[in-house]
Amino acid sequence: MLPIFTIAQDSNFGNWMIYFGNKQLNSKWNLHHEVQYRNYNAIGDLEQLLLRTGLGYNLTDNTNILMGYGYILSENYIANTDEKFQVNEHRIYQQLITKQKFKNITIQHRYRFEQRFVEDDFKLRFRYFLGVNAPLSKKETNKWYLSAYNELFINTESSVFDRNRLYGGLGYKISNSVRMELGYMNQFFETSSRDQFNIITFVNF
Repeated sequence: MLPIFTIAQDSNFGNWMIYFGNKQLNSKWNLHHEVQYRNYNAIGDLEQLLLRTGLGYNLTDNTNILMGYGYILSENYIANTDEKFQVNEHRIYQQLITKQKFKNITIQHRYRFEQRFVEDDFKLRFRYFLGVNAPLSKKETNKWYLSAYNELFINTESSVFDRNRLYGGLGYKISNSVRMELGYMNQFFETSSRDQFNIITFVNF
């Protein structure tokens, strides 16, 4: 569990506790799971709890399809008050990930389609993720790398534009199965934006 720091309702310091895990069941099948506990401030002011899992299958060495489920509990502030209201969401999603390599640079495309059951509403959303990882040295023993991605969220109803996430960071490979990143993200919404520092961990086992 590692924190992600973000700008929030009443504070310039927020905290997202996140765990990402990927279990390789065999050469073809994998199990994805994650827990995200997001706070408006350092801790104790819940913004969102996200639980997500999925079962994936490798079509090729560089292509994976996955179907999953997510539960999201959001606590949103009522405008101009200190009062909150809760929103429950159940989410089914399908995704396709493809990877390409140009010399030492890895490029990843992720296409995700979400069916969102938000309280009494049903919503559909498309997401496209483009990520790039580049090692800082050509040596195979090099542990440091640069990471960047952009992810676009599109609704099927108005408003069509949901958000866009732009990220850049510095990563460190702890082992063949664990790596960490420190970076900066800007989220663009329809009428606003949010900046945040990210500390992220990725675990494969």
